[in-house]
Order: sequence, then structure tokens, then C-alpha cells
Amino acid sequence: MKSQSLPPAQLGYRMPAEWERHAGSWFTWPRPEGISFPDKYDTVPPIYAELIRHLAEVEEVNINVWSAEMEAWVGESLRSHAVPLDRVRFHRFPAYEPWCRDHGPIFLVREIGGRHERAIVDWGYNAWGGKYPPFDLDDAVPQRVAELRRLPLFSPAMVLEGGSIEVNGSGTLLTTEACLLNPNRNPNLSKAQIEQFLRDYLGVTNILWLNEGIVGDDTDGHIDDLTRFINSTTLVAVVEDDPADANYHILQDNLERLRTFRDQDGNPFRILELPMPGVVEHAGQRLPASYANFYIANELVLVPTYRHANDARAVALLQNEFADRRVIGIDSTELIWGLGSFHCISQQEPA
Repeated sequence: MKSQSLPPAQLGYRMPAEWERHAGSWFTWPRPEGISFPDKYDTVPPIYAELIRHLAEVEEVNINVWSAEMEAWVGESLRSHAVPLDRVRFHRFPAYEPWCRDHGPIFLVREIGGRHERAIVDWGYNAWGGKYPPFDLDDAVPQRVAELRRLPLFSPAMVLEGGSIEVNGSGTLLTTEACLLNPNRNPNLSKAQIEQFLRDYLGVTNILWLNEGIVGDDTDGHIDDLTRFINSTTLVAVVEDDPADANYHILQDNLERLRTFRDQDGNPFRILELPMPGVVEHAGQRLPASYANFYIANELVLVPTYRHANDARAVALLQNEFADRRVIGIDSTELIWGLGSFHCISQQEPA
């Protein structure tokens, strides 16, 4: 579809919260030739298969693939892991790397004249500040999805990844200074200009800024490793219990900020503390492991786990909050070697 002239907020669109009803979920299957999982690629497809097997029970799953050949062997891989392929749709929308949260479409919704309508925002994508070229194919994915779905497409002149923002669906957006104000994204935009883009293109009115991201995060501090909305008035924030850990003071600073924040109506948030899984390393490199990188789907919440004593604690805390969904912990130890987890590889499509 053609790019629209008026910004979507002026047309009544907003970005819905992740827990609102999904039409489906989107993934970009990782390529063996990609750079995300050096020397460990074979350990990653089984994790995708387990995620998709759970998701296919509750919603449609859309998977971007590089080619017809890839579609065939991915389909066989999923079938071998008991994934019901009747709930899976393949799309030959090639991308170099699998981080669909960041290069995929951001869907919007509106109610107008008694009709429920959707649209897509096609933010610029530059692989987290030009770190991992090439990325032209990844950047084109939202345009391809908009054409497939025959949806209006809005294309702001601003770089933004989906993992850098978190919304409550009622007007509040949470992000970080370390990412959105980093000059490797939008060097010609001021903080005020960036906030205006967020208001115009996501339909939010209240923008809240945390500071830094966790150690090992090559995205410069994505919010989806730090703090998540689990309903319109409640936030879960990861905290590190060990004062000697490099994340301790970073996360304490963010927690203090959260306690001062107010929602779009001027009310304080309910804040729950989610533990961290300690130090997760591979080949001497600290990885950005966080339980906050969960994905909320229809009837499910999929939580990354890391073979740590806090796994059960994190899953139990989230299950207590999501009374209407099953909370499932899935081992993400191999996936996090790519420097991302379940939220990073997924993107919701609202109903």
C-alpha cells in the first residue's frame, strides 16, 4: 500500500498493547549463513520450533523465509518437532538476520464508524546503529507485509526498532535514553523531535524515559530487556540481587526512575520486581540474558529461561499476574548467544 501523508495519530490510530487480541505472530527464520549465531546455528532451530509449537495452538504463525528452498526445510524441521503446519504461513520476505521485533512491522489499530481497521508503521531500520550491515532487506520487511495485508503504510523519517519501545495501549510509552537518543540512530533529531514522532506515529501521549540497558546488550539499551507492561497500570522491572554484579546499579537507577513515573492519567504505576538470571556467558562473552524478554500471545506467555535457580521464580511471578494465560518457561540459553531472546525474534499482529 502507498505511504500515507497524514500521521496515523491524526487519523485515530494507536499502537495496541501486546496482550490485546492477536491475529497472529511474525518471525523471521534465521539463516545458517547469517551472523547471529556463530558456530552454534544448529542449536537454535529447535528453540524456534518449540516456541512456534506452543503459539500455533492459540494463533496463526507467520514466518519470513529467504527462499523456496528454505521454506521446504524449515517446514520439515517444524514438522519433525510436532508443529501443526496448518497454523503456519510462510512468506518469502528475505532478511539477513532473524530479529523480527526490530525489523518487522509495527501494527496500529483504530475504531472508526463502527469498523476495526489496521495499519502499519514502517520505521527506518539500520541494524542498531549500522553495527551489522547489510540490512536493506530487513528494512523492507514492513513494506512487504503491508502489501500482503493490503494495509495503509506510514513511513516516518526516523530510525526505530520495535524492541526499543513498550506501550500500555492507553497512551503511555516507555523507552530508554541510551537507545533512542543515541546518535547512531537519528543524529539530526532532538529529544523533543523524537517524542513528536512517537506521538504522531504510535498514538501515545505520555512518554517515559529510562536510562541505560543491561550489560552485553548490543542494541544500546532496548526496553524489552528491562521493563515491560503486563497490563495498563502494572510494570515488571528486572532487578539484580547481587550488588557486585555489573547490572546492579544500572537496574537500581531504572527502578528509582520507575517509581517517579506516572501514567497518561497522572497515576503511579504498580511495579513488580522480576529477578535476573545472574551472569550468562558464552566463550567468555557476557550475554544480555533477561526474563523481561518474554512474549505475550493469545492465552500464553512464553518466558526465556537460562538454567538458573531464578528461572522458576520468574515464571511463577509472571503466572501469578497472568491469570488468564498459561505462562511457559522455555530454555533460551542457546538463543541468547545471538544477543536476543523470545521478544526480540517475535512481532505481534493485532486482530
